[in-house]
Amino acid sequence: MQKTHNAGLRRSLQLGASLVLAALLPLSAQAQKQYDPGATDKEIKLGNLVPYSGPASAYGTIGKAMTAYFEKVNASGGVNGRRINFITADDAYNPAKSVEQTRKLVEQDEVLAMVGSLGTSHGIAVQRYMNAKKVPQLFVATGATRFGDPKAFPWTMGWQPTYQAEGKVYAQHILQTNPNAKIAVLMQNDDFGKDFHKGFMDALGDKAKTMVVSFQTYEVTDPTIDSQMVSFKASGADTFFNISTPKFAAQAIRKAAEIGWKPAHYVSSVSQSMNSVLKPAGFENSVGIITSTYLLGADDPAGKGNKDVDEYLSVMKQYYPAGDPYDTLNVIGYATAATITQMLKQAGDNLTRENVMKQAANLNFTPPMLYPGIDIKTSPTDYYPIEKKTLQRFNGKAYESFGPIFGG
Repeated sequence: MQKTHNAGLRRSLQLGASLVLAALLPLSAQAQKQYDPGATDKEIKLGNLVPYSGPASAYGTIGKAMTAYFEKVNASGGVNGRRINFITADDAYNPAKSVEQTRKLVEQDEVLAMVGSLGTSHGIAVQRYMNAKKVPQLFVATGATRFGDPKAFPWTMGWQPTYQAEGKVYAQHILQTNPNAKIAVLMQNDDFGKDFHKGFMDALGDKAKTMVVSFQTYEVTDPTIDSQMVSFKASGADTFFNISTPKFAAQAIRKAAEIGWKPAHYVSSVSQSMNSVLKPAGFENSVGIITSTYLLGADDPAGKGNKDVDEYLSVMKQYYPAGDPYDTLNVIGYATAATITQMLKQAGDNLTRENVMKQAANLNFTPPMLYPGIDIKTSPTDYYPIEKKTLQRFNGKAYESFGPIFGG
């Protein structure tokens, strides 16, 4: 009698446990899949702004290269089975339009996050809005230091090395190679230019007062910087730090050649593009220009035999055939998109904005097309993904890297 009772009790307990487990399974599966606006079982919607028109339209190719990468990802099944819906819009490099377009993407298109949008003033214009709305503003395409401040702006993160750090490197190289240099500085009169200038001047220290013999600015709406270049030559400067965006960097290189001014010429990395800057300026006029990089150019000897370079060239040929694969701006777009994809992979089925931000702050990997020895690392207290660079010099046909990797 006791055995029969025990067997019946066991069966009842097993049945009860099975019912409880069956009831919990759907809840568990549901708990694993968490979505905020912009995410579903089939899609992840992302927003992006770049200037496809206006004075900085050369940067528009970054958005097209990002699109190409995401098309490659979607063709391979997407991210965790979800297609990336990448909505990239034109803000014409106008902060007012950046605000207008960002609000549209967030409030009407309901993107999960804004990713890879370009511009310092443009990112600043929407930074408080994005943080108030608690929508990720990720991998902003600018080196401004304020995009790596998790305490003040926990929903904002940059991607590339900071402008201040880059400015310091050029100043240190000048101090090492020509400690008595007479320096002319051209600065775009906005937050981008000021960040670069601060790093440069801080590194020069007390010597800045005697070494900088001419300082000129320009507005992004100015037609040319010809008068500034004439003034620089008249100052007797033998070294030129060119803090400008592509259109004006090309003008500066060409004008220097026209007036016969041949200083040691340092160009900010945002204007190192061979296609958008050196080609219109004239390759023959660009020989000897020094800049810096964290990227592996498709024609860089350091990338010979690199499978990531081969895949990059293949993706560009298939999904963005009109784009120049040797343009570093396209490399930026490609590597940024790869970073976004890695973050989304880590997020899994928990596609809430909070978890997306959490994954962005827990990256430790090397995306394709970063220079050997340079990687991406973030943490909840470190919002600067890339912190290493190397100097490079244009030889008339390509950039050649020289010196050690610095930073980190």
